[in-house]
Amino acid sequence: MIKVAQLTKYSQLGASTRQRFEQYHPYLQAAGIAVDPQPLFDDDYLQALYEENHRRSWQVAARYIQRLRWLMTNRDTDVLWVHCEAFPYLPGIFEALLHLPGKPIIFDFDDAIFHNYDLHRNPVIRAILGKKLKRTLSAAQTTFCGNRYLEEYAQRYAQDTMIVPTVVDTEIYTLRKPAEPHRVDHIGWIGTPSTWTEYMAPMMPLLGDVAAANNCRITAIGAGNAAPHPLLDNLPWTEQTEVARIQGMDIGVMPLTDTPWARGKCGYKLIQYMACGIPVVASPVGVNADIVEHGVNGFLATTDAEWREALTRLLADPALRNTMGAAGRRKVQERFSIQVWGPKIAAVIADIARKADR
Repeated sequence: MIKVAQLTKYSQLGASTRQRFEQYHPYLQAAGIAVDPQPLFDDDYLQALYEENHRRSWQVAARYIQRLRWLMTNRDTDVLWVHCEAFPYLPGIFEALLHLPGKPIIFDFDDAIFHNYDLHRNPVIRAILGKKLKRTLSAAQTTFCGNRYLEEYAQRYAQDTMIVPTVVDTEIYTLRKPAEPHRVDHIGWIGTPSTWTEYMAPMMPLLGDVAAANNCRITAIGAGNAAPHPLLDNLPWTEQTEVARIQGMDIGVMPLTDTPWARGKCGYKLIQYMACGIPVVASPVGVNADIVEHGVNGFLATTDAEWREALTRLLADPALRNTMGAAGRRKVQERFSIQVWGPKIAAVIADIARKADR
């Protein structure tokens, strides 16, 4: 049996771990591939990071030592599947420690993490860490890139790249039920406290005006301590309630500012909305412009006027919402589902392991 070690940054509490690694487990196991999860940071660390918004240095050091020990002593793994970085914020030479087990490496990234370094305000960090991913990318047998922007960066150094979108299980993300008569419509968003602050909080005056004018409400999932608003329902995120709460939305939104970091995002929340048959309105930044087909499964909006027009039109036309929602669902089933990508990724990993064993 092939054994793949998943060296993720976070445990399953981290969204990227669940989306890009954990949900592949049944497909890997079906292909005869055993999974060995090896997160760098555990649930306690991530929970403290979300609640306190700062990193505990002693925990970081302890986890780095534990990962180093694993790399030095593990020899029964066939493939290393590495998420983002082995040792965040350490120089690239530490990434070379991934070679200690002597096994092929798959590098996987779904955010523009390189901009943490090459665009850092501190010139010393830019100089020391600006190209830290070069070492890992050049040594990996293949690199899974969440979108085209990330692939363009990876291709500077990587020998092989593959765009692997962040996907959903369409047997879990199912169509929302038809709205009950006279029910208040909801404009919805899902994310983290940091993304709420950066992207959604500046939109609240506009969204509040649209909601008030159309007798609807705004649902936020995972916004943390967002500023109260009379039309805002701020709901905590839990894995158990995530899908049901998305299904309670009538329109899903994803505003972004056009920055290098935002261009590296994978549009996962759009895929979540669309999988549930919900039309979307999004900024045409990065992969958003590929996921959203303007006028087909939603609208792309840049200016305040475009956002108002798109939201108002959808709120006024339930039939249009249903048509766009159905188109979005079909697109997810065809291009952004684990049912499509699970067998593909399992085949790639098995092929890499077999070639390494020759």
